Amino acid sequence: MRHRNAGRKFDRNTSSRRAMLRNLAANLILNERIETTDAKAKELRRVAERLITKARRLGQIAYSPQQGLSLKDKSRRLAASRLIAAYIPRFGVRVEKGGATTRVDLVEKVLLDLAKRFADRPGGYTRIHKFGPRRGDNAPMSYIELIGAGEDAPEESATGAAKPKAKGAKTATAAEPTEGAKVE
Repeated sequence: MRHRNAGRKFDRNTSSRRAMLRNLAANLILNERIETTDAKAKELRRVAERLITKARRLGQIAYSPQQGLSLKDKSRRLAASRLIAAYIPRFGVRVEKGGATTRVDLVEKVLLDLAKRFADRPGGYTRIHKFGPRRGDNAPMSYIELIGAGEDAPEESATGAAKPKAKGAKTATAAEPTEGAKVE
């Protein structure tokens, strides 16, 4: 029986499982959307939401300039940043389209960007989209993303590619009959 044994083991020992979740959480914070298996996404949701909640509970202290904070507020922010940094790596490297790399401070991104974005939200900072089995081993795959990330992007299909419009495609108007419509 598995009474009070929460969480998935992924057939790994504790250090390997923790390293996997740390790397997944860092990649989720860095890219704000990653592709992984359903089970890993569901377990990652628990980890990522706890990290964001640590920053969000600080309130405006998380994203206020350091010079304007009192000594007590500075110590609270430092403690929260150390708790976050104890779990995820400090820096992440994002590869841009041209091959250039950008170094991103992940802890500061959680404190400044994500805490501000989710300040009014009481939880549920991630969304999981299931899109089908993996080709090699038929594992159920899904995207996990931070809410509010790229909402102005075009709608994507299940494979992750944006649907292009056909060249010269005509749209039916009220004056033009559509296929199957009876013309009198």
